[in-house]
Amino acid sequence: MGAVGAGGRQWLVPAGLLALSVVPLVAGSLRVTELAGGPELIPADPRFTASPLPVVLHVLAATVYSILGAFQFVPGFRRRRPGWHRVSGRVLVASGLLVGLSALWMTVVYPRADGSGDLLFAFRFGFGAFMVLSLVLGYLTIRRGRVSEHRAWMMRAYAIGLGAGTQVLTQLVGELASMPMTAHNRALLLGAGWAINLGVAEWVIHGSAGRRRRRGADQVGPHPVG
Repeated sequence: MGAVGAGGRQWLVPAGLLALSVVPLVAGSLRVTELAGGPELIPADPRFTASPLPVVLHVLAATVYSILGAFQFVPGFRRRRPGWHRVSGRVLVASGLLVGLSALWMTVVYPRADGSGDLLFAFRFGFGAFMVLSLVLGYLTIRRGRVSEHRAWMMRAYAIGLGAGTQVLTQLVGELASMPMTAHNRALLLGAGWAINLGVAEWVIHGSAGRRRRRGADQVGPHPVG
């Protein structure tokens, strides 16, 4: 029972990550359906209608990235299937880069939506660029055999990529607090989603590093006296 319980607990993190992805992925699928000529289940956006390809690529890549990335957080699954981990890692880097680069393209090229301003533009561009940089560094570090650094950079990239899920919650908090939805406040709420995810990622990264250092110290053992 203890082993089964431990095995079950390791799936709690990916389950939570998948749950966090549900709303953005559903919204994205509805957008793609609308752009493909299906029913208009969410309000149409003329920016996307005029140039749908970046949105479609972004949604499809984000779907792969969110779902596949969640399973990288199951240690036993990675250990039992190292080949799967390597192949899925390459797919994750490719899909993640497509997510980040398409987001940057839409940020820079699309006309700004009503209710957005310079602060939101800066957040979107800054976090999008950092996601792309994290993926590149994650790829380069694993090529050099630096596993811990690779995991850290990939975790940072995934945290940013999952920002849309946390932003659903931060915007809900803003509504419950009756915060006026000015361009500035909306930017702060959306920025908080990315910042929270990155903060959690850094906490996990540094906590894991501390545990590895302690295990290393325990394995060395006490120094002999005299």
